[in-house]
Amino acid sequence: PAGAPGTGPNELPDISKMSPQERADLLFDRVMRAHEQGDSQQVAFFGPMALQAHAMLGTLNDEDHYQVGLINAALGNFAATAAEADTIAQHDPHHLFVPLLRWQVANHGNDAAGTRRAYRQFLDDYDKEMASGKAEYKAHKTQLEAFHEEATGAVGKTGG
Repeated sequence: PAGAPGTGPNELPDISKMSPQERADLLFDRVMRAHEQGDSQQVAFFGPMALQAHAMLGTLNDEDHYQVGLINAALGNFAATAAEADTIAQHDPHHLFVPLLRWQVANHGNDAAGTRRAYRQFLDDYDKEMASGKAEYKAHKTQLEAFHEEATGAVGKTGG
């Protein structure tokens, strides 16, 4: 029956034994899956929990900022998504998560010029950044490669 342990759509594994990072990652994954499936109720339910779990991490790394940006985008808070892109860009302006988050904002706002800028920045920095060996790029390799293909199709490959 609905509401019985382990059967409801809002059920999570026992998170009490997880590290704060594991909880944040689990909730991020849950929100992203729900968003991809168009399940706005799940996004609305788990999104605030995911943001709170990330806030409890203290100092966030680039991947955490990226996750917070995507959670906010799923919740429709695009100003917060842009702020996360800006935070990453302050110390690493060529980080690939910056144009990915800026694309989220531009795409939502039907900002064709902003979308094109995000694609172009991503393509301009892609080869060098992917060669950097950053762990977060390995963790999001499939998404980065798919966005690279999309950006190349939209604006063409860089000359250098």
